[in-house]
Amino acid sequence: MIKMSSQDVQKVIEELKAQQEMLMHAFHALQKSIDDVLWHHKLADVALISKVRMTGPPPRYVPNPTAQGANNPVVFWSYMFIPKNLDESRKYPLLVYVHGGVHSNMGSSSANIIRELVLQGYLIIAPEYRGSTGYGESFYKLIDYGGLEVEDTYSARNWMVKNCGLVDTKRVGIIGWSHGGLHTLMNIFLHPEAYQVAYAGVPVSDLVARMGYKTDQYRADFAADYHVGKSAYDNVEEYRRRSPAWHAEKLQTPLLIHTNTSDEDVNVLEVEHLIKSLKAAGKDFEYKIYKEAPGGHFFNRIDSELAKESRREIYRFLAKHLHPPFEERGL
Repeated sequence: MIKMSSQDVQKVIEELKAQQEMLMHAFHALQKSIDDVLWHHKLADVALISKVRMTGPPPRYVPNPTAQGANNPVVFWSYMFIPKNLDESRKYPLLVYVHGGVHSNMGSSSANIIRELVLQGYLIIAPEYRGSTGYGESFYKLIDYGGLEVEDTYSARNWMVKNCGLVDTKRVGIIGWSHGGLHTLMNIFLHPEAYQVAYAGVPVSDLVARMGYKTDQYRADFAADYHVGKSAYDNVEEYRRRSPAWHAEKLQTPLLIHTNTSDEDVNVLEVEHLIKSLKAAGKDFEYKIYKEAPGGHFFNRIDSELAKESRREIYRFLAKHLHPPFEERGL
């Protein structure tokens, strides 16, 4: 029988953890490759689909800041969805579609919504901002929740405006659910001139409150060096800086917010704080609090009649400001 010291046991545990993390990222990369095929399977009849690479700001956290290229801009992918058979002599409205998740990606589970938007004549750019899964460990650890990742989304918007000649620069909107809702809100608060309308569904709104009702592991993930770097207890101001509810006075863009009292991920109290803050700041916006809507966090992204009606409400709101050419299609 081989006896191991406590140090040796700890070393084995750390090696196993490293192998597990490596396998996780390999699995995510495989899953992303499969999902890219699924996008074409689900939408090729109505949209031209491509992935383009672009840059966002340099990383916030650099383990070795003197290494060659350590402070280069972050390179990331974005999905581009263009409706088929457009009249290329015309201009069309653009939607920036922001995926959710602390670490997630633009999965083809959103194809139902992308289809509905494409059929209305929207051009769509969907950024795989820093921290998205499927692109390896180093990209995963570039995450800057509520910080520079928000600027990646803004960079995707700017890339599309500059590089796609079909975009009407006066008809640009942004839309997202959950963490994508946080991106949506922070984009319109920080770059109000860039967007004519916004929709935030079940948006993460107050990270200080969120740290209070989430698990120890969730809080630990945020405190990691490559993440926010400290707990909310140790740096509450930083968590407040990354929280939309604490920027409500900056709203200038037409905004619609949806939330659900039975949301199992983003507790309704976060969104209620946002709504109250916007009201206190005297802002003009629209919102709806759904009561115990089936589907919880995903209540209006599924295929129930309630979900479809909720999305029709979203599309009517967007259309008032962006005037898509085929407004009634796909509804």
